[in-house]
Amino acid sequence: MTATAPHFGPSPAASATRRPLAAAALLTALVGMVFGLLLGGAGPASAHAALTGSDPQDGAVVDTAPQDIKLTFSESVALGEDSIRVLDPGGKRADTGTAPRNLRCGSAMEYSVPLRSGLPDGTYTVAWQAVSADSHPISGAFTFSVGAPSKTNVALPSKEAGGGLVGALYDIARYVAYAGFILLVGGSAFVLACWPRGAGARPLQRLVVRGWMTLTVATLVMLMLRSPYTGSGKLADVFDLDGLKAVLDTKPGAALVSRLLLLGASALFIAVLFGAYARTQARRADEHEHERKDLTFGLAAGGVVIAAGIAGTWSLAEHASAGLQPGIAMPVDLLHLLAVAAWLGGLTALLVALYRTPDIDAAAVGRFSRIAFGSVLVLTATGIYQSWRQVGSWSALTGTDYGQLLLVKVGLVAVMVAIAWSSRRWTARLVLGGAGAHAGTERERRDGEDAEAGTEGQRDDATGAAVMDTGPAVTDSGAALTDSGAGTDTGAGTGTTDADSSASTSTSAPAAEDPARTAQLARQRAAVATAAKKRLRDADPDRSGLRRSVLTEVGVAVALLAVTTVLTSTEPGRTEEEARGSTTAAVSAAEGPVTVKLPFDTGGENGKGTVRVDIDPGRTGTDELHIWIEGPGGKAMDVPELKVAFTLESKGIGPLPAVPTRFAEGHWTASGVQIPMAGDWKVAVTVRTSDIDQTTVDKNVKIG
Repeated sequence: MTATAPHFGPSPAASATRRPLAAAALLTALVGMVFGLLLGGAGPASAHAALTGSDPQDGAVVDTAPQDIKLTFSESVALGEDSIRVLDPGGKRADTGTAPRNLRCGSAMEYSVPLRSGLPDGTYTVAWQAVSADSHPISGAFTFSVGAPSKTNVALPSKEAGGGLVGALYDIARYVAYAGFILLVGGSAFVLACWPRGAGARPLQRLVVRGWMTLTVATLVMLMLRSPYTGSGKLADVFDLDGLKAVLDTKPGAALVSRLLLLGASALFIAVLFGAYARTQARRADEHEHERKDLTFGLAAGGVVIAAGIAGTWSLAEHASAGLQPGIAMPVDLLHLLAVAAWLGGLTALLVALYRTPDIDAAAVGRFSRIAFGSVLVLTATGIYQSWRQVGSWSALTGTDYGQLLLVKVGLVAVMVAIAWSSRRWTARLVLGGAGAHAGTERERRDGEDAEAGTEGQRDDATGAAVMDTGPAVTDSGAALTDSGAGTDTGAGTGTTDADSSASTSTSAPAAEDPARTAQLARQRAAVATAAKKRLRDADPDRSGLRRSVLTEVGVAVALLAVTTVLTSTEPGRTEEEARGSTTAAVSAAEGPVTVKLPFDTGGENGKGTVRVDIDPGRTGTDELHIWIEGPGGKAMDVPELKVAFTLESKGIGPLPAVPTRFAEGHWTASGVQIPMAGDWKVAVTVRTSDIDQTTVDKNVKIG
């Protein structure tokens, strides 16, 4: 007799009603996600600190050595005693070695270190390293000169902070931690909310426990690597107890320790979920119903608290905790992480259940489909806000690493939503077609439980008869398998007389009382029943299609998680553009010579003309002047004397004189002109056309 799988196909009327609504909802969510990310960036946001200014500035030449060095960052940073080092041309320390002082004034995050007195002329190097408020290490260096530039023997480290082998290991641990969190939270939520009877399924138990172990190990690794990751970059420093102690005093260190404590509480949650809760689900539905509901409510409430706490260890220590609106950004980030775990973790649990546990029913798949759809909506809303906060502009979306990675992430999410739509169609077919079959399955399961007691009473006779007829134990096992494969749980008395039964009972009493033998037969019957049920499930084309769709979705999710991990360690686009803008403002004239045209009139004969001043390269440090003087007709004009002076009125610097020499008719030059810092400089040119006729004209121009 050939077994035929029950048909799970949907009714045409129901499909026609549901498909347009579901398609419209998913399309709306996807369009809102993509265009919200693109159009939402207009306001300021911040995370990942960036150096926005310094005093002296990079490349500046000052007459005398300053008393201290000041650095300005886009957000607050954590600095140690050696975070800011000033090195003289010979590579020796020029600062006093004291810890940097926080000179915060309003929104400006300014820090300073004092310099030793009596510093000689030459070029000095400022090397700095800090940890931004979002837990990521940053570093950099620049130079300035006292008196005049000179050669320097300072060799700066070639790798950035957070790079090298330690940085790679830390990034791997971060990725593994995210994956463990998703499996732990998503797998547990799938069991509680979608398939309570799955609490007794070994594959799902292994999935959740492995997620817990993965997150725990990754958190410990991150805690040990934290000191060299933000400091020396040497792998051997993971065993530095002083460094570990210093890490525990920081916000990221406290977050990692809190995560470990919450993982301890989650271990108890897992024990109850797969212990007492699994046992209650294995009982009859009408037994201990009140106890089952109380346990479900307690696990759900406790699980939400633990999951939110673990997610909060990321929100409180990374991008969401720094920059614009942290009070809103942290709860939004927490919801984002929980939605990711519910969707991707539940998806992984569903994949395991479809492949490894043939008992999963269509109702459980339908419940997960609804939860996944809600998770996508939450991800859309929170993702739009986070993108607006981190990107901030159209140009940052395409012109920064963060923006480009974000576009890749949006593309992967779009692919996942498209695949999820296919999975949702398979799910709808299972749910609509399996509603009646599910009730029948439940009745069969209960009838099987009721018949189990009667079956146990007949097993002794069946076993005795089998032994009497066949002799060897192996033959008896084969008979039991044959009976089970035929769908018969009782084999007693078939084709035997009462006399034979009596004789066989007296002969086989010792074998029937053997508990190991009874357990072996029970395992054999269970294996045959499971194999038959699996064959029945695999014969269903709807279920096979859903498995393939979910497998593809999980594959894309792995790539999406990798991109997200890289995104969390990348400088946000808004901050990168802010730093780039401040640098551009400081060197706006560095693209080419700065040109100033000034008309003049000394009041005497042939006293009118135009003076044109070219400042090359037009940046801080050493510049060269070229001055051309033209008469009213545009011809070169000779004058007996010419002077130039530079004044930075906002800083009280100047006038700094420059004495040009005549190079050719109407052409004067001056080399070695020092511009100590960037700013709006007033360029004053004094022109003398006779012994008594002269004038001074000036104009402000941005230099450096």
